[in-house]
Amino acid sequence: MYPTPLYAPAGHGAFTDVYEPAEGSFLLMDALEKDATVCLEVGSGSGVVSAFLASVVGPGALYLCTDVNPAAAQCTLQTARCNHLQLQPVITDLVQCLLPRLNGKVDVLVFNPPYVVTPSDEVNENQKRSVMLHSQNHGLFYLVTVSENHPIVDVLRDSGLNGELCLTRQAGHERLSILRFSKSSLSTTGSQEPS
Repeated sequence: MYPTPLYAPAGHGAFTDVYEPAEGSFLLMDALEKDATVCLEVGSGSGVVSAFLASVVGPGALYLCTDVNPAAAQCTLQTARCNHLQLQPVITDLVQCLLPRLNGKVDVLVFNPPYVVTPSDEVNENQKRSVMLHSQNHGLFYLVTVSENHPIVDVLRDSGLNGELCLTRQAGHERLSILRFSKSSLSTTGSQEPS
């Protein structure tokens, strides 16, 4: 088990407009895998998830962190400095400025949206992000959702992604879930199917 990285004071001072890490961030950190060379966090906020990923995977990978909020990019940089890590914040809406350059090149893609994901709102954006998964069929896409949104697995299956329920945790009145998607047909062997 890896410790939670130090992070900049999100939600306070110069970072009052940056979301503080909450249950979704911590659950996502519990689900992350090793063995990646290009990692992308969409909506990095404080940068704590990318800092955790960098501490697990190590300095050999590239860590890109997107956020539409310039203060979040600064907060992510400060979190990286606190932990002596190299994170590369990119100010953009979701992944707009990274397409098509990163298509097929991302090994680990993580997204913990600051709102409840619903199929009607987010599936098209999830599909866009999913095309960046590594072409060698070992890329992983981790998505934080509430348990009511498990139909996302079915919708993304139509895009060639296999999804599985990775972890769940009760957070107040919501039951948060981490969904893990991959291109590999072997990824769901022995996995749990969201109910």
